Amino acid sequence: MSAIPGFVVAAPSSGVGKTIVTLGLVRAFAAGGHRVAPFKVGPDYIDPAFLGAAAGRACVNLDPWAMRPETLAALVADLVQGADMLIGEGVMGLFDGGPGGAGGTADLAGRLGLPVVLVVDASGMGASFAAVVEGFARHRPGVAVGGAIANRVAGEKHRRIIEESMAQVSGVRLLGTMPRDPTLALPSRHLGLVQARETADLDAVIDRAARVVRDNLDLTALARLHISPLSPPLGPPPLGPPPLGPPPLGQRIAVAQDDAFAFAYPAQLAAWRREGADLAFFSPLADQDPGGADAIYLPGGYPELHAARLAANGRFLAGLGAAARRGAVIYGECGGYMVLGQALTDAGGTPHAMAGLLPHATSFAARKLHLGYRSMRLLGDSPLGKVGALFRGHEFHYATVMGDPGPPLFAATDAWGHDVGQVGSRDGTVAGSFLHLIDRA
Repeated sequence: MSAIPGFVVAAPSSGVGKTIVTLGLVRAFAAGGHRVAPFKVGPDYIDPAFLGAAAGRACVNLDPWAMRPETLAALVADLVQGADMLIGEGVMGLFDGGPGGAGGTADLAGRLGLPVVLVVDASGMGASFAAVVEGFARHRPGVAVGGAIANRVAGEKHRRIIEESMAQVSGVRLLGTMPRDPTLALPSRHLGLVQARETADLDAVIDRAARVVRDNLDLTALARLHISPLSPPLGPPPLGPPPLGPPPLGQRIAVAQDDAFAFAYPAQLAAWRREGADLAFFSPLADQDPGGADAIYLPGGYPELHAARLAANGRFLAGLGAAARRGAVIYGECGGYMVLGQALTDAGGTPHAMAGLLPHATSFAARKLHLGYRSMRLLGDSPLGKVGALFRGHEFHYATVMGDPGPPLFAATDAWGHDVGQVGSRDGTVAGSFLHLIDRA
């Protein structure tokens, strides 16, 4: 990868405001004439939509734990085409991830030779800000902290204290201070930010963040941060992007896409198209029938917020049933898996009848967090592959399975290799699980 300007915005932990800072940086540089290529580290369906809106071009997920090296190399090669700047948003804390930080922001930054811009929430600290920055800068050889940003700074006195403390830190530049501003916030719900497609006045929020960034950060210094040409290379991309995730479910695939079913990786859909599949999109919330496609993909999303409406959408549910009877492949991930079951109980404890194509039921009233990377092995032949086929992916949900789920789809382990049991369900050409598949293993 060529040494173009680029950096990844990271933080000591979640919740410090790195998303809004990254959005402001992406929009500020894009408005200034740069062709910014945005990316998000790790598994995430929500933040990339915001980053894509800020840049005016699609955002790509780069996941060094779940993706094979050749997949990562191909995605990076495609990402930088036509771009003159690369800006990414990290995940969790800089060094967080799987075993030894595998899959985390530092892992990706080291592999790509990307300098890190560390955003630190300065509220509640003064000169200690510098100690936090210095500790992160020295913690892991091979990960270069190219600068720091103080976020949520209370005022002029607070700013001076931070600047004076950072003057004692060698090798890391203070790139500016962002003021405490309650208007620089995005609404959240149980899986993270409210989706970009549901956020009112999204462009106005991003423009506001860009103005604050331009007024308070050193964009000239940020534009001088370059990807290192001496970093360990990912290796040349293969001839053409490699297959990503599961193979195409059929020749003609109907893909659910609306506010309840929005968690499909664009790279996965593009991979299916490259492998010869035709994709058609439909909206379950609008009670649309998936039609005569020979495969139906129900990605994750927020069906638990729309359970009553989905249960009342007879054309959609009847269309799923008709597809199953004619032998069409139907595959659901996370929220899609919930809809394929017998019933979905909402947060208030009210059950709603779903498609009834798999024997399980799910409940959002009995909330329990399930979160983490997963390695998966297919337990039977299916459109996802032959028995024993291996995948890597991620799980993030609060719903629980009620009743007997029937024959399981996968045997799964976590990032540390610990057994997390047999998961998902399969019945004929219908299958699903709570796991999001990211790549073939």
